[in-house]
Amino acid sequence: MNSTGSSFWSNGSVPLIEPEILSSIISAASDIALVISQNGVILSVLLNKNDTSFGKLDHWEGRSIHEFLTTESIPKFDAMHARFLKGMDPARSVELNHSDNAVWEFPIRYSFHPFGSEGSILMLGRDLRPIAETQQQLVQAQMSLEQGYEARREFDARYRLLLRTVRDPIVFVSVGDGRIKDLNEPAASLLGSTREDLIESSFAQEFRDRRREEFVEGLINTSISETTAGLEVQTKRNRQRAVITPNVFRAAGERILICRLNLLTDTAAQHDDLSVNLGVLFKRGSDAMVFTSITGVIQTCNDSFLDLVDAAHLVDVKGRNLSEYLGRGQIDMSVLIENARRAGHMRMYSTKVMNDFGAKTAVELSVTYLNDRSEPELGFVIRDASRVDAIRKQPIQTSEESSRNVMELVGSASLKEIVSETTDVVEKMCIETAVNLTRNNRVAAAEMLGLSRQSLYVKLRKYGLLSRDSEDGS
Repeated sequence: MNSTGSSFWSNGSVPLIEPEILSSIISAASDIALVISQNGVILSVLLNKNDTSFGKLDHWEGRSIHEFLTTESIPKFDAMHARFLKGMDPARSVELNHSDNAVWEFPIRYSFHPFGSEGSILMLGRDLRPIAETQQQLVQAQMSLEQGYEARREFDARYRLLLRTVRDPIVFVSVGDGRIKDLNEPAASLLGSTREDLIESSFAQEFRDRRREEFVEGLINTSISETTAGLEVQTKRNRQRAVITPNVFRAAGERILICRLNLLTDTAAQHDDLSVNLGVLFKRGSDAMVFTSITGVIQTCNDSFLDLVDAAHLVDVKGRNLSEYLGRGQIDMSVLIENARRAGHMRMYSTKVMNDFGAKTAVELSVTYLNDRSEPELGFVIRDASRVDAIRKQPIQTSEESSRNVMELVGSASLKEIVSETTDVVEKMCIETAVNLTRNNRVAAAEMLGLSRQSLYVKLRKYGLLSRDSEDGS
């Protein structure tokens, strides 16, 4: 017991300790203490009063310790117990796992001490559960790190393979300092250098007449613009013209530009000039131009259309259906969409455009079906026809026979009878006009007149228009 060389513990100066005080000292000095007889029977169980996680273990007393040890812990206890009984001082503590009716188990590190003169043993134990939980957390953290490393290596392999196999020149540029973070071989070849030499170099220095701050700002503005097709540049080393199409994304808290470079050939330059001219025409043209979805929802329009409907900004009309601005609403829209999808386009459709304040303007529409993309769209050209509407409008001509019949009725019949007789003439004229406006589309004509399709066929047959329409369409 004397490990310090002091004679205090062996000269009789230590007073005898009362049993109650001794048990409290032992329980305070350890988390759990067991007194074991020479035969391995538990004589006493002492628990630290500050630790209530063990519960009550009074039922252990008087029973063999083997009943409360896991299978792998029994041989370790027997070996240490036998060593102790032979008078050999255990060189180290032993870790045992306790179990109680398979309800719970916990690891304890025990040190063995002689207790009494009958071969009893005092086992002072320290609870290893906090250490086990910490070790388990460390293992889980290590496994999470390994999984993260594996996912990162897999992502990096995919990224490298994609960058190597894609044929388009791709450059990754940092927004903060304007330097090249990565690029593929086609991009290095277009810039006239090697990939190793270009990484971490200034992207702006690879082009003529470009300053870093202005160049990066121009790329960002191009990436967020809805109308600009790209930024035209000329390489410094080989004097090649190219168009940069940038996109901005954020990675690890840093904004990165992914730039796709397209080399401009003579044909490409001509197409680029055409795009510029079409863009200027769309922006400054006197005729209103509108692009909508296949159902008529406005995607974009020019200023002339905004002037026509008295709208202040594009956001005021974007997302609304064009039929909201047409005089006959969805009827006009249905006629335009159906004819455009059937023939590819429709020319010179006369109607009126109405703004949100109720003002109407006579217009002529042309629509083109744009099916050169995954989601087809419609392109409208709308011309203000209010100034020439009066010139183009022809007076309603009635047939000579109809006019003569009306004149013959005057004086020989009352006004009510005359109106009744002339109703058929007006009805026939309205039906003829609707059929002409809808390009002989009888479904649209019925909607325009507010009739059912069956009623329209009855009236066409009544006025002899059914056979004539069939001949015209054949």
